[in-house]
Amino acid sequence: MDSSEEQQKIQLVVIGDGNVGKTCILLSYTTDKFPTEYVPTVFENYITSVNINGKQINLSLWDTAGQETYDRIRTLSYQQSDVFLIVFSVIDKSSFENAKSKWYPELNVENLKNIPKLIVGNKIDCRNETNENHLQFEEVQNELKKQNITYKECSALTQEGLKDLFEDAIRLGYEYKQSLIQVPKQKDQKNQQDEGCCCKTF
Repeated sequence: MDSSEEQQKIQLVVIGDGNVGKTCILLSYTTDKFPTEYVPTVFENYITSVNINGKQINLSLWDTAGQETYDRIRTLSYQQSDVFLIVFSVIDKSSFENAKSKWYPELNVENLKNIPKLIVGNKIDCRNETNENHLQFEEVQNELKKQNITYKECSALTQEGLKDLFEDAIRLGYEYKQSLIQVPKQKDQKNQQDEGCCCKTF
């Protein structure tokens, strides 16, 4: 497969605790419908087509299970990813704590460190500003900003913020994929220049 084919494909992986709406986010985005039944995810892959800068891109969306039972299966999807969404529920503080203490560190390892990551607060349609157990945008934004982590919010049910979330994620994934393509090209050009040099020793 040449680099031009690789350029047309982006893999986005969604991770996070169970029951925070990972599958709902993907289904709402790809089908424009909110699923009416909850089915725990084991491992799913959705393929859709998007347009970036006038180019058709095959977007591969990987939905993963949050349960520890599937840890080894889940991590298989990480290596080929171009962007990650770490999802939590804004009405469940423990899911946010896990996003910070479990899921983000799981991706912040040497071989995955440069891949773009966004932490996503879902279920904003259920949030009540007077409920102290619900997380508010400014509260989360300020905390993650200190760690240079990009934060987005959305509702899989109402689709508020959903389009904006995926536009940003796809753009970051595309830019990351482009950077991988450019590095080999630069190395090839340097090698060709080195091979073209003719040195004589007297």
